[in-house]
Amino acid sequence: MFSKKVIVSSLLAALVGISSLTYANIKLVKTTDGSEIKFPEKALVGTDAEKEFLKSGKNIYVGDAKAEADGKKRYNMWSCTQCHGPTAKGQVGPGLTGPKYNYAKDATNKGMFETIWAGTNGGMGAKGYGLMAAEDGVTVDELLKIIAFVRSHNKDLSGNEGL
Repeated sequence: MFSKKVIVSSLLAALVGISSLTYANIKLVKTTDGSEIKFPEKALVGTDAEKEFLKSGKNIYVGDAKAEADGKKRYNMWSCTQCHGPTAKGQVGPGLTGPKYNYAKDATNKGMFETIWAGTNGGMGAKGYGLMAAEDGVTVDELLKIIAFVRSHNKDLSGNEGL
């Protein structure tokens, strides 16, 4: 009986892990080396915004005032202001609002997500959950809100263009 419980619980755990990524259709790659980004289970919370982003690359939080306000809180909490300034237009580090970017792909929400999640070769460390520290970092949903806040400072670029 014990072995059946172990097998059943193992199968359930595997199914939970698989089901959390069944909505992922886009491939996310690290800006640093082009390798695929893989998420630890705790990085995924299952929101509609997260599911849509991982399916299509579209950030449905862009233009959502509450999500942008939440993103601003996280942006400040993770000390993004120290390098990128209070409105993400740049300070010690580069501006994030465009139209020019250090990494051209950051004009899209997918590209900006990849750059922030896994960091850069230019000095910015990874901010994604499990990368910043074993049990720390932003979740996928939190990063989408941070990006929505950044996008709120450039009404000409939503990052969702072409989707």
